[in-house]
Amino acid sequence: MKFDVSVVDAVCEHVVGRRGEIEVVVAALAADRHILLEGPPGTGKSTLLRALADSADVSFVFVEGNAELTPARLAGHFDPARVLSDGYAPDVFIDGPLTEAVREGALLYVEELNRVPEETLNLLITAMSEREVHIPRLGRIPAADGFRLVAAMNPFDAVGTARISAAVYDRMCRVAMGYQTDVEEVSIAARESGAAAGELTAKIVELVRLTRQHPEIRIGSSVRGSIDTLLIAARLSEIRQNGSGQTMLDASLAALSGRIRVHEGTGRTAEEIITELFFTVFDDSPETEGDPSGKGSTPAGVTTD
Repeated sequence: MKFDVSVVDAVCEHVVGRRGEIEVVVAALAADRHILLEGPPGTGKSTLLRALADSADVSFVFVEGNAELTPARLAGHFDPARVLSDGYAPDVFIDGPLTEAVREGALLYVEELNRVPEETLNLLITAMSEREVHIPRLGRIPAADGFRLVAAMNPFDAVGTARISAAVYDRMCRVAMGYQTDVEEVSIAARESGAAAGELTAKIVELVRLTRQHPEIRIGSSVRGSIDTLLIAARLSEIRQNGSGQTMLDASLAALSGRIRVHEGTGRTAEEIITELFFTVFDDSPETEGDPSGKGSTPAGVTTD
């Protein structure tokens, strides 16, 4: 398992605008450290780690972090049917993702780490500290060379998350990942949607980025909102045979209204706020002032043929 500048260059071909973070992650893995990527949804944490595993040609074991991830699901369990006939023999044990990664010396990727129950996190702490796993009736399983934990998580205030203990943080190197620049998000949105990186894509990205700054919005949309808006708008334009302002607004509402979270006590709905932001970005023609429906108008950058 070799982590060097060639891996950095290879990962950068798949991840937009993250070279600094990629270099730090590769250096930490080269130093045999465990890694935690922390940042809002849609900032490329999973993309970076998957690209890293592919580029470095290392084994990669994926675990989806959630409240149902029990210690038994993470470490593994004895097959109940075979235990009745063969007892607690080693070959009766079914490896879970942690045990599999420990045996193979693989990267164990845990997504949404701060949704994992505390008792399950304790297994990870032992694996990181002692480089081994202890399983009742099976015994000690030492970690093969190359085993590392790489994890990603959203900020604590995201829905369904819990605070990670100091014991976990103390055993991992943390890399913070914020939102990328507007230019980088335009590049991502264009690449993933197949749209041109032109004025329309830039305006959609601007709309999405404004959701992260609005005082009535607690959690704004990630760049996935830009991608979905562009994809839906393209298909909706084909169905309606036009690319009118209403078509763009409808696409924006469908893509963004479920992604944002408004503050409790806000007197407006997500749809109303997105509509306001939409016309902040697109309504630059006098004819459409005061017309929230967008009917009869065409936002700048939107084609009608």
